[in-house]
Amino acid sequence: MRGCVPNATFYVFRGIEKPSRCCTIVNRALLRRKYSTSSPIEKPYYVTSPIFYVNAAPHIGHLYTLVLTDVFKRFHALKGKQAILCTGTDEHGMKIQQAAHKAGQDVRAFCDENHKSFDVLAKRADIQYDHFIRTSEPDHRFAVQHFWLMLKERGYIYMAKHEGWYSVSDETFYPPSSIHLALDPSTGRKFMASRETGKEVEWTSEVNYHFRLSSLRDRLLEFYADNPEFVQPVTRMQDVVQQVTAGLSDLSVSRPVERLSWGIPVPDDPSQTIYVWLDALINYLTKANYPFQTPGREHAAGWPADVHVIGKDIVRFHCIYWPAFLLALDLPLPKQIMTHAHWTLSHEKMSKSTGNVVNPFFALDRFGSDTMRYYLIRDGGVKDDSDYDNVHIILRYKSLQGALGNLVTRVVRGKGWNVRRAVESGRFDQSVAGREHLENLQNLPSTVDHWMAQLHPGEALKSVLEVVNQYLVTEKFLMANCLNQTNQYMQHSSPWTLASRTDEHGRPRPNYQSPDLKKLDPIIYLCAESIRICAILLQPVMPGRMKHVLDLMGVDEGRRTLRDAVVGGDRGYGVPMVEVGEGRRGVVFPQLTSEF
Repeated sequence: MRGCVPNATFYVFRGIEKPSRCCTIVNRALLRRKYSTSSPIEKPYYVTSPIFYVNAAPHIGHLYTLVLTDVFKRFHALKGKQAILCTGTDEHGMKIQQAAHKAGQDVRAFCDENHKSFDVLAKRADIQYDHFIRTSEPDHRFAVQHFWLMLKERGYIYMAKHEGWYSVSDETFYPPSSIHLALDPSTGRKFMASRETGKEVEWTSEVNYHFRLSSLRDRLLEFYADNPEFVQPVTRMQDVVQQVTAGLSDLSVSRPVERLSWGIPVPDDPSQTIYVWLDALINYLTKANYPFQTPGREHAAGWPADVHVIGKDIVRFHCIYWPAFLLALDLPLPKQIMTHAHWTLSHEKMSKSTGNVVNPFFALDRFGSDTMRYYLIRDGGVKDDSDYDNVHIILRYKSLQGALGNLVTRVVRGKGWNVRRAVESGRFDQSVAGREHLENLQNLPSTVDHWMAQLHPGEALKSVLEVVNQYLVTEKFLMANCLNQTNQYMQHSSPWTLASRTDEHGRPRPNYQSPDLKKLDPIIYLCAESIRICAILLQPVMPGRMKHVLDLMGVDEGRRTLRDAVVGGDRGYGVPMVEVGEGRRGVVFPQLTSEF
């Protein structure tokens, strides 16, 4: 990636008052970016969430995006890669300026206070972010102003009069074809609104800077043709191609300072403020050390991003504008953009104005982080919207209790068998059902890896659950089959029934025939391997609960990677590292405190 620091220093701060402070900012930015001159390193996996506006409190959609991003990061870390996750807050623009004024606060103080809720949300949901960027930070300002001057130097920026319908909420201009007369059903007020988002627009006429977006139409189409999986799902890729094929107008990329003062100034024209979306999109570069990349180590901080995770409402900005900005400077483009659908409530679009929203903090308080992470990944939509319902959360949780929870309890609390001895035996059940399940278990890691590569974590999750549920059925069949060989009346018995025929050392108790006991260790071993492998694979979704499962199974913390998630891949576990408990105490999925 290009970027000459001396030139940037000269241009970026020309025309801005208090140059001494700006020099201090540059020095701080330089100090934060330290490189060695060692040989090139492997590019880390780099995944980002959008940065969130601080004008309102977080909602369930923010939590969904964060969890998706975190699952991708954790899965690649599970594969042994260095993985970087970037999230943060978008603190510039008209809507922030107006929200602060409405709250009676200084804009800086407003942002300093309101960004905290998003940081708290990320931590409450166990999001392992590496960078939490705020667009009001000095290093981001430097990156944005440098980017602007590079665009101008290449002839992509020009001044012109602009007229059109502007949405403060969406922070964008809309063409007349995208506007219609709308009616607020609660008040009866009529207003002009965006057809795309339903947000109110106002007619604006001003002189500002423009970006030659139209000149990049052909290059964008060529890029899309060469990278048909750039946008996921494919239906949105098709929509993007259709929009660009229909033609692009040049983009307004600044606002007069008398209209918008809260933002990053145009570096050589302090009468203009840089367009909030150009400002915001560059955050992905800022935390990848733009523009300070060292030759041979341009990718050391992760760029280009492997995946941008965004909601479907900001596709145009990320999938058209952002690639165009990068192409204009010949910078690498992100590899993929995952665009997910939205959550509805009672099958209606969530709206703060109607109170039809879900507070993510309340949900986390009630159900816990892992339960919410599981529900959002399990039921969240990528192509189509999903309807949020507490009843669904409870049902999904009970399903976990009945499947994985019961399986873990049966194995680790079994009376009369020894998991460690079963693991040491290294023998699997050779019945038809046992061999069939063993084959499915062997294929599971590659199946999960496939779905994650396709950016479908929900399908990866379901593939693990199918194996767990299948083994519950298989386990009952195996046990009944074994017991039928000795006693007809025990044909419907559970695993612990067979185990009770032995003492804690696996020796047959009086009056029972030892040949039946040869099937016990192979059954327990296959069951234990199922738990171990599934728990490893489920760590990105439920890190807390799966740590507890692996601790119960006695799996060493250094043997919990994707490389270890193979049948027979770990013969050293079997002795619990934590108390197994009894009754409801110590279970993996305890009873919910409320089911309403």
